[in-house]
Amino acid sequence: MKKPYLLLLALLLPLLAVSQTPAITRLNPTNWWVGMKYANVQLLVYGPQAGTLTYSITYPGVKLTKTNTVENPNYAFLDLSIAPTAKPGIVRLVGKKGTQTVTQNWELKARDNSPKAQGVTQADFIYLAMPDRFANGDPTNDKFADMADPSSDRANPFLRHGGDLQGAAQHIGYLKDLGVTAVWFTPVIENDQSLTDEGGAKRSAYHGYGFTDHYNVDRRLGGNAAYKTYVQQAHAAGLKVVQDAVYNHVGNNHWFIKDLPMKTWLHQWPTYTNTSYRQQPITDPHAAQIDRRVTLDGWFVPFLPDLNQQNPYVANFLIQHALWSVEMFGVDAWRIDTYMYNDQPFMNRCNAALLAEYPRIHIFGESSVSNVVDQAYYVRNKIDFPFKSNQPGGLDFVLENAMLAGLKEVGGTSATGWDNGVQRVYQALAQDAVYQDPGKLVTFIDNHDHNRYLSEVGEDISKYKMGLTWLLTTRGIPSMYYGTEILMKNFKDPSDAEVRRDFPGGWPGDAQNKFTAAGRTAPENDAFSFVRTLATYRRTHPALHSGKLMQYLPQDGLYVYFRYDASGTVMVATNSTDKAAALPTARFSERMSGFSKARNVLSNEALSSLSTIQLPAKTAVVLELQR
Repeated sequence: MKKPYLLLLALLLPLLAVSQTPAITRLNPTNWWVGMKYANVQLLVYGPQAGTLTYSITYPGVKLTKTNTVENPNYAFLDLSIAPTAKPGIVRLVGKKGTQTVTQNWELKARDNSPKAQGVTQADFIYLAMPDRFANGDPTNDKFADMADPSSDRANPFLRHGGDLQGAAQHIGYLKDLGVTAVWFTPVIENDQSLTDEGGAKRSAYHGYGFTDHYNVDRRLGGNAAYKTYVQQAHAAGLKVVQDAVYNHVGNNHWFIKDLPMKTWLHQWPTYTNTSYRQQPITDPHAAQIDRRVTLDGWFVPFLPDLNQQNPYVANFLIQHALWSVEMFGVDAWRIDTYMYNDQPFMNRCNAALLAEYPRIHIFGESSVSNVVDQAYYVRNKIDFPFKSNQPGGLDFVLENAMLAGLKEVGGTSATGWDNGVQRVYQALAQDAVYQDPGKLVTFIDNHDHNRYLSEVGEDISKYKMGLTWLLTTRGIPSMYYGTEILMKNFKDPSDAEVRRDFPGGWPGDAQNKFTAAGRTAPENDAFSFVRTLATYRRTHPALHSGKLMQYLPQDGLYVYFRYDASGTVMVATNSTDKAAALPTARFSERMSGFSKARNVLSNEALSSLSTIQLPAKTAVVLELQR
């Protein structure tokens, strides 16, 4: 039973709300552009009693077609139609209630001709970095007392460390030297929230996956201006930028979570319900509806409220933010977090809007699945699913799993087993027929959620080089996690923070600076040079990055494939055993006919005869075939 004063307060609150003076404190999107194909914009208006106002707009080419009110009187959703004839300028929004008048300016900008939405292709090599852990260029923005998470402490793995976009910009040259052509940051959007673990210790949302204001880049990273500057500097250096998007959820400190527009803004359950993280109920033709619902509508974790994308207002909000981000910042590609947990018809609608506005943009989502059929479901595919995805690409978890499992067996007794070792890689690629275009998948061997690659392969440099050779020579768009090139290591146990350590040299006063050759050890420089050699070769040789792939069934632990087009042929031959092997090449005549010699891309050694190729133990060689 409520206490009397609480009951009285509950009765008075609606009356107090009605007596508030109407005001507008937020407009989302914060602006729009003339000349956009997406010309029917739904403007979210927020403020005390903003939903009780009667709105009007008087601006040439802009028409208010409908005012939508919802359960919460602090919101109004205004449907605007922007004509092709509309000119850039300030649109004056007027809201009236009785004798009260509220005005707010909303800008229509002119579109610029700067590079944007260039897409990423197999010709690219993506570098994934976590801004907070990469480099600190401006220590003055490390922390702010008025934010929910006001701390910064590099000695604490769970707090923010101060990395920012200015710091990242200072190392664009390092990435260029490495052979990188595109940079993917974990989300840069504001995460103004503080987390507490089960033991009561404070944790930061430094990773970026709990948005609290879609239209602000986190000021600890430098804010909107720093992000726009970074993209411009990257483009000037010939690098593309991938933005990390999250549609499935937001942070529990998001401003609209504190004052929900309506109950159906989120997936609500009688009691807290977590997703099962199970992929099978989505594609299983025999699945129970409750299992599907738990997978899709259950919350990812308790502090990330799950958005209901079947709510048309939520869907419009998210789609418009995606378009706004590309146009505002000029990013080139769009990586989508937790793709499989989203409402898939909504995802198709959002993808279609991006592709209609930016035909060259590449979209690739994260669906952490374990088999080819489930992976194909979330991209354009050739399977007769009841639902057909229009997503162009996706992260290739199946190939990552195959490569890591195969590498662990390299050199061991099971390396030549029926389904072991390099057979795993071969078999994963052998199922590519399910995809409309497997070359649009983004391949990887590590990321911010997985164990560090070097640790996964037991710190075995031969295996390390073998896997990176596969990554940079097989089909798909390769992506590599920051620090892999300098042998950063660690397992997620006891926490994810162990695989998200600071890049040495990214902070003033660091004892070691791994951004320079002088600051790296001999093994680190060897690893860096190995990646650079392969990445540079890939970028400059179309046969390797966009040619066809032909692979041969592995025999006795030896795995051979070719990348080829009219301009050239590259042979990749792997010896996964612990003994040197002589590889007769007569079996590969379909691809090697007419070639009599080769150059070893990694060693620059010339091979004057190709009848038999000598393969050292636990080695993958890359040969440029010559006539």
